Amino acid sequence: MARLQGKVAVITGGSSGIGLATAHRFVAEGAHVFITGRRAETLEAARLAIGRNVSTVNGDVASLADLDRLYAQVSAEKGVIDILVANAGYVEPQPLEDATPDHFDMTFGVNARGVFFTVQKALPLMSRGGAVVLIASNLHLKGYAAHSTYAASKAAVRSFARSWANELLDRNIRVNTLSPGSIDTPITKDRFETQDEADEALGHVERLTPLGRIGRAEEMASAILFLASDESSYSTGIDLVADGGITQL
Repeated sequence: MARLQGKVAVITGGSSGIGLATAHRFVAEGAHVFITGRRAETLEAARLAIGRNVSTVNGDVASLADLDRLYAQVSAEKGVIDILVANAGYVEPQPLEDATPDHFDMTFGVNARGVFFTVQKALPLMSRGGAVVLIASNLHLKGYAAHSTYAASKAAVRSFARSWANELLDRNIRVNTLSPGSIDTPITKDRFETQDEADEALGHVERLTPLGRIGRAEEMASAILFLASDESSYSTGIDLVADGGITQL
């Protein structure tokens, strides 16, 4: 039997990368999925690629009005949320001395504030309990140069999971984080100005990673499926690190 049969899931940032791979996997496992994205054309391409049991809502998690519109559509179409994957994220490497207030506000606006209100505004629809999966990053465990704002925003996400896992126990809602390493997705490659820069940086990460390669979005989708399904029914508040061993070995 499909592990998510009859479930309703919301995945922010679901039009590409880890979010899109997760949407594909959830639908294959029996769920109806709502995906969000900021670019309408990318969102429509994702809808066509998934093909069935998917609804799309154009919007930005940093906008409270967009989040209200998302959940209004979920309420109108399905009336309930069983699984919430707060996946939308933003990364822009900046050295401390070069970082601007706009850079700081954008990073925390999407990665911390966006996640906070994505979850808060979903709660009225999680009336039958469920699972919340927050996408953090293995960088919250490290101290890489030029990533201080990103890593700190993901540390906030990890902290949210611990607090909310405790706070939402009485609602039968489990909250966990997934902390990926470098994954072969557009957001990973878009950090670089040229393909040569991307290849050099990702090659360096591959050499540092015990498993010797960059991760795949489909591997993260499998980890998210575990956290979202009853297969992880005895887990809440955990951080599942999936980074090829780079922070563990």
